Amino acid sequence: MTRYFNTEGLCTPEEHYMVRLDDRMAQIKRKLVDRKKYFVINRGRQYGKTTTLRALAAYLAEDYFVFSLDFQRMPDEKFTSGNTFSLAFVNMLRDALEQCEDEEAQKLYGMASDFIAQNPQIEMDEMFKLLSCMCRKSTRPIVLMIDEVDSAGNNQVFVQFLALLRGSYLDRDQTPTFHSVILAGVYDIKNLKLKIRPESEHQYNSPWNIAASFEVEMSFSVAQIAQMISEYEADYHTGMDIQQIAEEIYAYTSGYPVFVSTLCKYMDENLPGEDGFADLQASWTKEGIEQAVKKILDESTPLFESMVRQLDIYKELETLIEGILYQGRRIPFNRDEKAINIGVVFGFLKNRGGQVAVANRIFEMRLLNLFVTREAIHSEIYAKGEVDRNQFVRNGRLDMDAVMRKFAEHFTDIWSRNDENFVEKYGRKFFLLYLKPIINGTGNYYIEAETRDLRRTDVIVDYLGEQFIVELKIWHGDEYNERGEQQLVDYLNYYHKNKGYMLSFNFNQKKEVGVKTITVGDKIVVEAVV
Repeated sequence: MTRYFNTEGLCTPEEHYMVRLDDRMAQIKRKLVDRKKYFVINRGRQYGKTTTLRALAAYLAEDYFVFSLDFQRMPDEKFTSGNTFSLAFVNMLRDALEQCEDEEAQKLYGMASDFIAQNPQIEMDEMFKLLSCMCRKSTRPIVLMIDEVDSAGNNQVFVQFLALLRGSYLDRDQTPTFHSVILAGVYDIKNLKLKIRPESEHQYNSPWNIAASFEVEMSFSVAQIAQMISEYEADYHTGMDIQQIAEEIYAYTSGYPVFVSTLCKYMDENLPGEDGFADLQASWTKEGIEQAVKKILDESTPLFESMVRQLDIYKELETLIEGILYQGRRIPFNRDEKAINIGVVFGFLKNRGGQVAVANRIFEMRLLNLFVTREAIHSEIYAKGEVDRNQFVRNGRLDMDAVMRKFAEHFTDIWSRNDENFVEKYGRKFFLLYLKPIINGTGNYYIEAETRDLRRTDVIVDYLGEQFIVELKIWHGDEYNERGEQQLVDYLNYYHKNKGYMLSFNFNQKKEVGVKTITVGDKIVVEAVV
């Protein structure tokens, strides 16, 4: 069977190209399961949780007996009472055991079947007596895995179930119980509690305070991406530069599993035959990755829909992200702040050096597109870009010099009399709004995270395979300006470019408004002052 890149559900190494999970499995077993820990694997949507659980169950099978359940298969009505939940849980456990053929499983299957036959009504404490009996009679320690615990997160019955699990954990020196319990879902247990009882006095009371921290890295590294595509390359011989392609994929995704697989899938299945990409050899290039990213950004996916839904619910989260992207604000990372925590739970925010950051470039570009589109409806500068756009593309190349000159004209005409606070808040936004209709449908832009702060931001514009580096900065004197020029030169060296652009928002009364070309070292810098 020909393997392929999978983006829908469970991945298996026999059918799909995927990263090797052996190191991850060994780490989870050694640090958590072998030490009898109860813990939660909570990551954003499509982060490989189910694939990890399935691989872990197989990895543990030699030393442990694994009860692997999925609450997504339990209908909502089964959570209406402790009795209906307990009966459904034991039935689900029995069905899972029935699929196992070894003698141990059949013995436990018989125990569950007999219990159901003898107890048409099952209270939760009676169910736990059955589970304890199973743990006592099993020849191997039993590990309980429950995937999609989010499915149970809107009811009180599941909280009672957690409380009894906690009680059995605390009494395990006297009463046999599960060796280890692993729950998986988007929400952690404290967040599940929030969904059930949102009142402030109950927000931080959890029946799951026994859980160990799960600190195993689940995003893909450059080395893991390279390993995965090297297996693909061995099958298809595209001639790609594996290390370069892996690094470029990581630059856009930061290793977010579904984005990595989606980019690879698009270059493998969709891109060959499109204009400019005749075959696989042309697809597995930097230009191919850029085209795949553009397609992803145009798609409506559950992951993006979930992100937008959270922004609509938590307006303070939207304000926070806009401040980071447009103004370069540095927000201390603290998950006790609800807005930050929600962004982390859903996978589109992360901790970078103690500051809140958007989790990867794809999320960032999607957010920028969203914010710009909302602004464009009533934006005067966006309308200017729409009118001007046809004059900037010549022979298939973007004339960034002309873009800078025209933006400087518009900004001076419209906003030159506004104060510094206004420009610091909106200046960069106005440039991106102007640029959007000019490159829309053909190019993309993103903000370079490493250089973003209150005074300086680098925007990278990709247009038909050509990159333009544009530094946006707030004027803070000649000395600072010279440092900015040198920083731009350093960045041009990194990108192997000979020409860059600088947009300076200047409040010096003696400033010279307009566009000029200067030489800094061996680089050409086009600087627009507004």
